[in-house]
Amino acid sequence: MTDWRKSLAESDRKRLEKTSFPDWMDAMKATLTDEPFSSSDWIFEPKLDGERLLAFVHDGKARLYSRNRKCLDDTYPELVEAISGQATTDMVLDGEVVAFRDGLSSFSRLQGRLGIKDPEEARDTGIDVSLYLFDLLYYDGQDLRALPLTSRKQLLKEALAFDDPLRFTSHRNEDGESYYREACDRGWEGLIAKRADSPYRSSRSRHWLKFKCVNRQELVIGGYTDPEGERTCFGALLLGYYQDGDLRYAGRVGTGFDQAMLEDLHKQLKKRVRKTSPFDDSAPGEGERTHWVTPELVCEVGFTEWTRDGRLRHPRFLGLREDKPASQVRRERPQ
Repeated sequence: MTDWRKSLAESDRKRLEKTSFPDWMDAMKATLTDEPFSSSDWIFEPKLDGERLLAFVHDGKARLYSRNRKCLDDTYPELVEAISGQATTDMVLDGEVVAFRDGLSSFSRLQGRLGIKDPEEARDTGIDVSLYLFDLLYYDGQDLRALPLTSRKQLLKEALAFDDPLRFTSHRNEDGESYYREACDRGWEGLIAKRADSPYRSSRSRHWLKFKCVNRQELVIGGYTDPEGERTCFGALLLGYYQDGDLRYAGRVGTGFDQAMLEDLHKQLKKRVRKTSPFDDSAPGEGERTHWVTPELVCEVGFTEWTRDGRLRHPRFLGLREDKPASQVRRERPQ
């Protein structure tokens, strides 16, 4: 294999750190902002509507993990095979798994694969997935995280042949504002802006910013109401987020469920029923056939805006999330 280090600038070679294969590397996370901008110092990538994962490739075998270290090998066996089939050296990759509906990445469609722990069952769903890779953290005995983003992306592009289901996440330079308008017109979730010279930090950073075309928020399920009319299983979910260690009530969501999701989620909720409210502030529902649950399940909702009293306006259920612990769910505020 050609020595890939020779393709790097001397300044980049000095930033390489020779090290043994890592047991774990935490993912870098973007900060929400509501001010799209253009700059020659930044690159702009599509914000995909899927599940973040890290791929650890060691001795020719790939292992897939969610950002909270859940193994996803059996959920996405075709991705394990695709990466392992190309792996000529050890590497750690960062990317997003997506499923498509009508040409758009769809978290709702991906729901049919989440949580599956049997490879054959995963394949039998008929839900095709792709892995969009956008960063390379470790390669051939070297920690790359101190390198500039553009250098890491170039090495990533050369490390694999991007045949389906593996895809390289393309980007645009400089003109973020027009790309943001284009993304929203196309029905995308939004854009991610990244400083071109930024190192990879295993934390949330303002060197990565996200602009959303629609409002979305991860929230914790703290209860549910009985169904009314022709609805079965449950009526609405009672939602919240953590602030200073307290679970704050954010409102309820009663739309966005199909029958299969109603039934599956109801089974999971019944296992977590408790007598008292998990919310640390006032949550409407006492005495109106409300059932409280231990706040362990995390879901994602779309909504129009936050009200002045901290409630969701016009929320719609999008799906459960298994890649984030409930205790880490915070209300996202533009910064």
